[in-house]
Amino acid sequence: MSENKNEQPQAVQAEQELNELLQIRRDKLAKLQEAGKDPFAITTCPRDHYAQEIRDQFETLENQDVCIAGRLMSWRDMGKASFLDVHDKTGRMQVYVKIDEVGEESYKEMKASWDLGDIISVGGFVFKTRRGEISVHAKEIKLLSKSLLPLPEKFHGLKDTDLRYRQRYVDLIVNPEVKDTFVRRSQIVTEIRNFLNEKGFLEVETPVLHTIAGGASARPFITHHNTLDMDMYLRIALELYLKRLIVGGFDKVYELGRCFRNEGMDTRHNPEFTML
Repeated sequence: MSENKNEQPQAVQAEQELNELLQIRRDKLAKLQEAGKDPFAITTCPRDHYAQEIRDQFETLENQDVCIAGRLMSWRDMGKASFLDVHDKTGRMQVYVKIDEVGEESYKEMKASWDLGDIISVGGFVFKTRRGEISVHAKEIKLLSKSLLPLPEKFHGLKDTDLRYRQRYVDLIVNPEVKDTFVRRSQIVTEIRNFLNEKGFLEVETPVLHTIAGGASARPFITHHNTLDMDMYLRIALELYLKRLIVGGFDKVYELGRCFRNEGMDTRHNPEFTML
């Protein structure tokens, strides 16, 4: 009982702290909007390079102007200068921001209105710091979108496996290595398609809604077709319609599509999955 009593005040306090952080960010957004600088009204960004491109092409891009954009993930304030870590889909890029370069107004706005998690753009030239880190020396900085929620690792952290699976978008933000799984899967699917296409196979799309639950031994998901006034089943396998195509004269066909099985689930077995 005592443990539960201790946990409740902690949970209440954590919720109060979160609400305070949310209100602070909303207030910052409101001030920006009142000043006519609504970041949500910005629809374009002149980005011309990604972080990995700058690292790969440093010898060519050194001292050249670039424009990058991404999520602000860390911030080291040194008074009249700051180091920012900006993450895009290819990785992290360090940005050096100096008040004399970007202007006093922009620098003060950055310190007063920006938070970790915000989406920003940076225009400047590529250089290497004394420690040898490839960076962008900012000449122009701009807030593209305001994050109204604090990043998880700055509040509770994101260690709960179930929460990571349910909120993949947050998992991707705070755990960049997770992106590699998505990238590898896409590359694997592309190679499978390329291999089959080179062998003369034709990719097709077959119906997802079936009138019978066939093709495999599994419990289906059932839905109702209002116009036809009949129950239908989300497919549990691909083969039924592929076989019909073969009968019709297509001897080399394949499909990469979603199938659905209304059964138990775990990290290796999902009710919705891709089948070849």
